[in-house]
Amino acid sequence: MQKNQRLQNANLVVDVAKKILNMKPKILVLCTGNSCRSQIAEGYLRHFAKDKAEIYSAGIETHGVNPKAIETMKEDGIDISHHTSNNINEYFNINFDFIITVCDNAKESCPYFPTKAKKFHQNFPDPSKAIGTKEQIDNNFREVREMIKKYCKEFIEQNILPNK
Repeated sequence: MQKNQRLQNANLVVDVAKKILNMKPKILVLCTGNSCRSQIAEGYLRHFAKDKAEIYSAGIETHGVNPKAIETMKEDGIDISHHTSNNINEYFNINFDFIITVCDNAKESCPYFPTKAKKFHQNFPDPSKAIGTKEQIDNNFREVREMIKKYCKEFIEQNILPNK
């Protein structure tokens, strides 16, 4: 049997075992600094998946969780103030089912990550780069938040909830 076929068979066995054992799929959200977009996405993925998936976020760097991201999510009833900014290297030993990159830089700069995970990419504008008045910056954060919210809701509906 060819190596590729053996790998496909092994992945199928793992998928079946997860279903039998009722293991939750693991989702990793990647961004540049794990401070804003990936934190917002982690919050919404957790919200929409409820207890049906394990959600992680990381960056190729760590910049700390952006206070504006925390504030903007709080406006929508989601508390991400307990989130931490994590580096992708912290998660190399986790077998993810899905990896979502939320910025082009993370997609292009991410180090090799050995995984069988299904990879998704959606570039969102970086609200931390917004300039203008406080109101303009707040509105930019809200606009990006709503884009990420819509994406996360659809992602969970299409990839997690149909399986449960």
